[in-house]
Amino acid sequence: MSTLPVLDLAELDRGPGAVDRFRRDLRDATHEVGFLHLRHRIVPAVVDELFDVARRFFALPAADKQAVEMLRSPWFRGYTRTGGELTQGQVDWREQIDVGTEREPTTVREPAYLRLDGPNQWPEALPELQSVVTAWTERLSVIGHRLLREWAVSLGAAPDHFAATFERPSTLVKLVRYPGRGEAEPRQGVGAHKDPGILTLLLVEPGAAGLQVEGPDGWIDVPPVDDAFVVNIGELLEVATDGYLRATNHRVVSPPAGRERLSIPFFFNPGLAAEVPRVELPPDLAEQARGVSQEADNVLSARYGENLLKARLRAHPDVAAAHHPDLV
Repeated sequence: MSTLPVLDLAELDRGPGAVDRFRRDLRDATHEVGFLHLRHRIVPAVVDELFDVARRFFALPAADKQAVEMLRSPWFRGYTRTGGELTQGQVDWREQIDVGTEREPTTVREPAYLRLDGPNQWPEALPELQSVVTAWTERLSVIGHRLLREWAVSLGAAPDHFAATFERPSTLVKLVRYPGRGEAEPRQGVGAHKDPGILTLLLVEPGAAGLQVEGPDGWIDVPPVDDAFVVNIGELLEVATDGYLRATNHRVVSPPAGRERLSIPFFFNPGLAAEVPRVELPPDLAEQARGVSQEADNVLSARYGENLLKARLRAHPDVAAAHHPDLV
């Protein structure tokens, strides 16, 4: 593995033969690597508008960003300053704003993962952020549903195999800025990790290197491909397929001093209380299933909320301590 496979969403509209090839390539990429590039066919003006609003958010005065800081949110929504998040206990050098599925405020305490449903924080200094990010969420949710149908069929299941799990989906958009760092400084933009859910569609600004995927022989650089997402699956699809599909470690290395890197990941996941149904693989695929890669400090659940809560508490211990001291 030296480069990621490149798939094209337009193949799904080019007849049965192209659809069959797309399904096979989608299954093989996420079985062998867990990552791929996906040409999205979204008009450039939409992508440009999204990056523009992200740049303008990060250019706001610190006071405007801190007015919506995540520390104010029991639901882990809002702005995180540079160095305010952890991966595997180490500081990530990035600033970001997290925007999840808009819900009414919840006072539910048990099961604890239901505490994650709630409202977003929107900066008054940049009101257009809400409409742009909401439209992006709706657009990418359509792509997410379509990909899940194709995965299901490629694995021998019915097209609607995952549909009930997504009746009340949990989505998350992050606008992320990685500042540059000198060679003598730690280079962890975000540390090595696997995503806790189903599907991630990552948009990276053109020419912005830094993403690395773990291969059998070490870390592999993943430069962006024009007009394409970087797609990876999360731990829930590994659980659902008994390890036939692979959730893969990945990380971001900080850009050099004087540069910055913008990226916008979209996480498409089921409802917090939903359990992802197991896929009964055909015999030829089942014999290639590797089992789920459980670790002592990262026991995976088929229920999304349990995986997400664990990840949130570890990444944002200050928010956890402020709003959920009984869980830390």
